Amino acid sequence: MPSQKDPSSHSESSAQEQSAHNALEAAGIDSAAMSYPKNPDFENGRWFPTWRSYQGDLDRDPVGINEYLPPSKSVLLGVQHTFAMFGATVLAPLLMGFDPNLAILMSGICTVMFFIITGGRMPSYLGSSFAFIGPVIAVTAYAGAGFNDNLSVALGGIMACGIIYSLIGLLVMKTGTGWIERLMPPIVTGAIVMIIGLNLAPVTIQGVSSNQFDAWMATLTVLLISGVAVFTGGMLRRLLLLVGLILSYLAYFVMTNVLGFGSPIDFSSVAAASWFGLPTIHTPSFDKNAIILIAPVAFILVAENLGHFKAVEGMTKARVTPYMGRAFFADGLATTFSAGFGGTGVTTYAENIGVMAVTKVYSTTIFVVAGVVAIILGLSPKFGAIIQTIPAALLGGASIVVFGLIALAGVKIWLDNHIDFSKNSNLIIAAVTVIMGTGNFSLHLGGFDLGGIGTATLAAIVLNALFNQSAEMKAANKSLAK
Repeated sequence: MPSQKDPSSHSESSAQEQSAHNALEAAGIDSAAMSYPKNPDFENGRWFPTWRSYQGDLDRDPVGINEYLPPSKSVLLGVQHTFAMFGATVLAPLLMGFDPNLAILMSGICTVMFFIITGGRMPSYLGSSFAFIGPVIAVTAYAGAGFNDNLSVALGGIMACGIIYSLIGLLVMKTGTGWIERLMPPIVTGAIVMIIGLNLAPVTIQGVSSNQFDAWMATLTVLLISGVAVFTGGMLRRLLLLVGLILSYLAYFVMTNVLGFGSPIDFSSVAAASWFGLPTIHTPSFDKNAIILIAPVAFILVAENLGHFKAVEGMTKARVTPYMGRAFFADGLATTFSAGFGGTGVTTYAENIGVMAVTKVYSTTIFVVAGVVAIILGLSPKFGAIIQTIPAALLGGASIVVFGLIALAGVKIWLDNHIDFSKNSNLIIAAVTVIMGTGNFSLHLGGFDLGGIGTATLAAIVLNALFNQSAEMKAANKSLAK
């Protein structure tokens, strides 16, 4: 029997470990996730985990996914999650000409729906997705201010996207996530995320350049949001969009309503709005061109949420990978449901994942509370009327920050995954995808326009399949020949 220091023993052990790793990946199972200790309460073979009352010290011990806190603490933490998602969830519908009140209401309903479909095993909040902004603006020719008159065709496209995403979720439930990670490795997902931000840059800048007053107010908004991001901490920093917009709104009010510069804010709609009531429901219509342009966002959502769920798994040390299919299906179904009533497409929110990272509270019951709070806010027309008074210049300034952060999130995916740009294959995939998406290069399939983001996404997936996967197959064949 070889000793512990026997190099042959070590190499045999490594070979066995690699063989086991490859077998798990071939089965669609994340071997990294399987290294986490099994929790019989979490992995109990039933739809929902076994719920347990939290017995630890909140200052020291994390709260597990299947643990719950007393009602008072649950409400406070739930409200915090509502505020964390609020800025982005309101901003996205405003940039597309959707009703922000309806978007808030749908985000709350969809979050509760997500909790039920995932069996309470995936701590996430579903808010308005920014991935839809570019395709929706392209489909509807939205001018950037007020209600979107062509909203119905966008809703039909978003519903189709949600259905495709749901089908992907069902497939993942049957086959695992391995094939998705091979189809869209970090070099692809990083490029796709980056072009979501870069593709929207020209529209954003044009929207705040109509006059110098708006341009200066947009610049002030950028500075205030940036100041909150850099010079504050804790939850204040997590709410950078919300706090920055509030500060710039106050500055705009003083400049216009008090000092007489620019167009003053009109509060007549706020005074006329009632405190409680249902938002206006909008009916989707189905246009083939709109569907072809918006449907590919499903693959962007898969890439985005795959990263989010991996982050959740790393934080919680719970094996959530086997439930990713449920999560994809739930998000797709929620997107279809939201658009069916006039809401935006939804996605899991990195903002709320950030809150979990700070608080170490991973209980999914907290997100049910957050969803209920959002539903209450969405049922207040007066609250919606206040949101509608936000000037276009301030939204444009916030967009500059948001879209820039989205673009850099793609770079972060590359950095976090140590992408080797000394390989020509990676260089070409990144270069072609980014320039196609930024320049809005669009291919037509028959009479259908894929749009800049759709074309770039397709190019990234095809180039990766041609370059990297063929290289992996050659390497595998060489190792087998040996």
